[in-house]
Amino acid sequence: MRIFKQALTYKFTFIMYNRDMPPGRPASAPRTPLGDQIATARKEKDMTQQQLADQLGVSQRVITYWERKHVALKPEQLSALADALGVSADFLLSRDKAKGRGNGPKGKAKYIFEEVSKLPRGQQEKIFDLLEPFISAHARP
Repeated sequence: MRIFKQALTYKFTFIMYNRDMPPGRPASAPRTPLGDQIATARKEKDMTQQQLADQLGVSQRVITYWERKHVALKPEQLSALADALGVSADFLLSRDKAKGRGNGPKGKAKYIFEEVSKLPRGQQEKIFDLLEPFISAHARP
């Protein structure tokens, strides 16, 4: 019975871990947004964590930590990481390109004009007739 139990344990272990599986333990924590961007860029360059670590002069555990934990990287670390991965710091920080300021009005005026644009055309014309003389009187020469 004991031999059978050992054989069963061996067979179960053999099935669980085989050569086709990725090395290491499965991660116990999900990636952070920064970690997800690092892993995505690293995999696009077909790099392992160890290769990236060697390029940055840190250990593989540091890369794993950056990918799994919430970290505050120093500016020089973020810059070196972006350079090593061939991406921008904005990509790593999941930032979209900075939006330029629009030409339209801001705040309350913007809200009012958006609401006016929803009115029927005849009512919009009445509002324009009311506002145009006021705007003309206060317009800069």
